[in-house]
Amino acid sequence: MVNLGYSADEEADWKDEANWHKANPALGDFRSLEEMRASFRKALETPALENTFRRLYLNQWTRQETRWLPMDRWDACDRGRIDLEPLTGRTCYGGLDLASTTDIAALVLVFPPAGEDDPFIALPYFWIPEEGMRERSRKDRVPYEMWVRAGLIEATPGDVIDYKAIFKTIDKVAIRFDLKEIAFDRWGSTQIAQDLQDSGLTVMAFGQGYASMSPPTKELLNLVLAGRIQHGGNPVLRWMADNMVVRQDPAGNFKPDKSKSTEKIDGMVALIMGLDRAIRHQTPERSVYEERGLVSL
Repeated sequence: MVNLGYSADEEADWKDEANWHKANPALGDFRSLEEMRASFRKALETPALENTFRRLYLNQWTRQETRWLPMDRWDACDRGRIDLEPLTGRTCYGGLDLASTTDIAALVLVFPPAGEDDPFIALPYFWIPEEGMRERSRKDRVPYEMWVRAGLIEATPGDVIDYKAIFKTIDKVAIRFDLKEIAFDRWGSTQIAQDLQDSGLTVMAFGQGYASMSPPTKELLNLVLAGRIQHGGNPVLRWMADNMVVRQDPAGNFKPDKSKSTEKIDGMVALIMGLDRAIRHQTPERSVYEERGLVSL
C-alpha cells in the first residue's frame, strides 16, 4: 500500500512516472520501480485494473464500479465452435445463476485443462421465458429471438422460466460429461438445488460477496489476458461479458455488480462460480490457487 501521507493530485496523469514518485517518495528504494511498471502495464490493458493501480499506488480517489474486461482480449479467446465429442466423459464443474424467474437463467460448465498448455473450456446454456421475449427484444434492442432460433437460448413457455427445462438439461449434461459439482447462488435457487441434490448431483451454495467472488473473478481476468480460456465465441456470453461491470472494495477485491452493469451478466456470474470450483478441485500441483495463492491484480 502507498503511504497515506503522500498522493498524486486528483487530476494528475496516472501514466506519468513523475506522479508515481510524488505518491511514493521511496520508489526505487523501498518499493520496486520495475514491480510498479509491471502493474502499470497490466492496468493499461484493463479498465478495472487502472482504478486499482491509481488507488493503491497513487492514492487517488476512483469510482468503485468499473468496466471489467477488454473485449479484444475476450475475442482473442475464440478458438472456434466448441466440439462436444472430445468433451464426452471429461470432468467439468458447473455454475448456475437463476437470477429472477422472469429473466435469463444461465448454466456454464467449466472443463479444466486436459494438458499443461491447454485452456479452460467454458460451455454455456441459457433459458428465457417465451412470453414477453419479443417485446423485450424490441425494447432492449437485444436479439433474444434470433438467439433462440439459433439454439443459443432455450425459451420456455409462459412468463416465468420453467425450472423443469433447466433440470432436464442438467440431467443430460450430467450423463454426457463427468459433472462433479454445481455451484449456485442461493438466492431463489433453493428448490432446484434440492431437486438436483435429490437426483444424485453434488451442489453447493456459492456466496456472492467479495470473499467468494473476488478470487475467481480475478483469475478469469488473468486467464482471458493470457488467452487460456476457450469460450467458442458464444454471442450470448460475449454480450454478457461486454455488459459486465465490477465493484471494488478498498482492498482491491472485485465482484460482479448486476445493478451497475448495462444489461444481463448472469452467464458471467455462472462462469465465475464454475471456474472457482474447477480451480479448487484441481490437484494441488496444478491448481493456480495452490501454486500462487489468490491473484492480486
